[in-house]
Amino acid sequence: MEATFWHDRWESNQIAFHEGRPNPLLVAHIDALGLQPGARVFVPLCGKTADIPWLLSQGFRVAGAELSEIAIRQLFDDLGRDPLVTPADEIDHHATDDIDVFVGDIFELTQEHLGPVDAVYDRAALVALPADMRRRYARYLAAITGRAPQLVITYEYDQRTMDGPPFSVSEAELRDHYGADYEISGLFGEAVPGGLKGKYPARESLWHLRTAVS
Repeated sequence: MEATFWHDRWESNQIAFHEGRPNPLLVAHIDALGLQPGARVFVPLCGKTADIPWLLSQGFRVAGAELSEIAIRQLFDDLGRDPLVTPADEIDHHATDDIDVFVGDIFELTQEHLGPVDAVYDRAALVALPADMRRRYARYLAAITGRAPQLVITYEYDQRTMDGPPFSVSEAELRDHYGADYEISGLFGEAVPGGLKGKYPARESLWHLRTAVS
């Protein structure tokens, strides 16, 4: 998907995808990751998600990646923080004591930029990408995070009825992308009340990805 699509969405404030509260699936299932206080959680394509202040409130450190600088300015404004901004190659690093957000193309983010992470929370990254980008993203994410365990939210619906995002990602596709590196188990699966965007029947699922034992 072209970067201009997301820049235009944020510039025009067309951000219906933004949830104004912590995601209930994250709140209910964060313990599946077995994280200790102070663990560092990576949130790819994070926008200004309310999941970040919630993770911080639980004693975790957070790293994020986001294309839109507008979204990240709003995120730090909402947090009441003034980050130090440091250019790093094609990525701008916005940082305060317990949060690092990297602004730019996620495929320019390296393991060296990101640093070590203990887990990944993917609410809106995999499903935000069209099919031709999802395989590349999944491999790239596993590589830059050292195959850290993940919580991944997906939606499954008849893609012919609606243009994404969010795009439909089946269990079979998820396993195709991640099965070589992770053991995958379902933690939740249920019909979306009222359907996606209030009219398209869809199923929402939460997956736990644990590093596969070789």
